[in-house]
Amino acid sequence: MYQLIIFGPPGVGKGTQAQLISEKLGLSHISTGEILRKAVTEGTELGKKAKEIMDKGNLVPDDIMNGIVKEALSSCSENGFILDGYPRTVVQARALAGIFSELGFSEVRVLNLIADDGEITQRLLKRGRSDDTKETILNRLKVYYDSTAPVKEFYSEIAKDLNGVGDVEEINAILLRVIRNEA
Repeated sequence: MYQLIIFGPPGVGKGTQAQLISEKLGLSHISTGEILRKAVTEGTELGKKAKEIMDKGNLVPDDIMNGIVKEALSSCSENGFILDGYPRTVVQARALAGIFSELGFSEVRVLNLIADDGEITQRLLKRGRSDDTKETILNRLKVYYDSTAPVKEFYSEIAKDLNGVGDVEEINAILLRVIRNEA
């Protein structure tokens, strides 16, 4: 069973790689954004709480996010999971460690995709989304370095740094070799 967290700054390709890996290895792709949308759509207790908070324009608190992630992990594929976009803070990482322990996941590995800020900025500007302006990208990178980058230190013993720059399929091939312990 594969137990993976994909990590890195915004725009490094986490979502793209997580989707490809999940398809190729038959893993549950657990994306926090998708988890929230699904929980709300299905009307789960946690989804109802999350919807009420999001409808007011507020961020979903850690306790609700932790519960939603726990629900998703409890029903993951027998081949395992790849967690994308969570944890975003050290507090969430600590809570996730407890969830992993409770669910018996003891072989978790962290794949940390890296790219320099210039590369990330160019990628995000090319996406053409209305919220991908240079100002918002620089702010998202600042938030990442201030709040999320410390999570990497939390996982320092199990994290593997991998180049997130280059052709999507080439990066994916490298990730798959690492995951399968072939590299």
